[in-house]
Amino acid sequence: MNINLTLIVQMLVFATLVFAVMKWVWPVILGAMEERERRIAEGLAAAEKGEEALAAARGQADAIIREARERAGQIIDHAQHRANDLVEQAKGTASTEGARLIAAAHQQIELDTTHARESLRREVAGIAVDAAAKLLGREIDAQKHADLLDRLAAEV
Repeated sequence: MNINLTLIVQMLVFATLVFAVMKWVWPVILGAMEERERRIAEGLAAAEKGEEALAAARGQADAIIREARERAGQIIDHAQHRANDLVEQAKGTASTEGARLIAAAHQQIELDTTHARESLRREVAGIAVDAAAKLLGREIDAQKHADLLDRLAAEV
């Protein structure tokens, strides 16, 4: 065997192998690599869109939370104002009711005082008639002298 011939045959086999690989295998490998590259690019694009959507969702969530806090603050303020209004209204009602009760008590006291004075006048008139009867030594008729007794009671 000749080394040159072996070398030439090996070169021909290698060239045929390179040609066959370049013709049939290489396009398949390149296609798979391009497909993988395309998938990776799509995945990266989807990840970027996902990050953008996440950032937008976080912004919306923050805005909603901020709005909810503001609304809660408004509701609390409104409730406090309403509570203060109710307290003031209750104070006004209680004050009015107290004034009414005091006025009624004053009227009742005035009425009781008037009744007591009238009763006292009658008793004093009765005592005066008894004293006058004892002084005169005879009985005085209260019905005959009603005008006199009424004037006496009024003066007392």
